[in-house]
Amino acid sequence: MIDPLPKWIMKHYSKLWTKFKDKQFTHQEADNLLKITNTSIVLSRLKKFGWLELALNPNDSRKRLYKLKDPLKAVKEIGQ
Repeated sequence: MIDPLPKWIMKHYSKLWTKFKDKQFTHQEADNLLKITNTSIVLSRLKKFGWLELALNPNDSRKRLYKLKDPLKAVKEIGQ
C-alpha cells in the first residue's frame, strides 16, 4: 500500500528519482546525493510510505540496496 508523501520527503524523493530512476542504489550513494544528516530517516520514511523497496546486497548481506517505485505507478496506487 502506498500513501502520499509529506512535502519534505517528496523533495528528497524527487532528487533520488532524478538521479537513480528505477535503478538500485546504496545508502552511501543516497547520502552523497542528498547531502543531509538524516538520510536514514528519509529512506526509512520512503519505505514506510511504500515508495521505496529494499533488498540485501548479494555481495555483502550486511548492506542493503534500495530501489524507488516509479512515481506514475505510485500515484495510480494511491488513487485505488
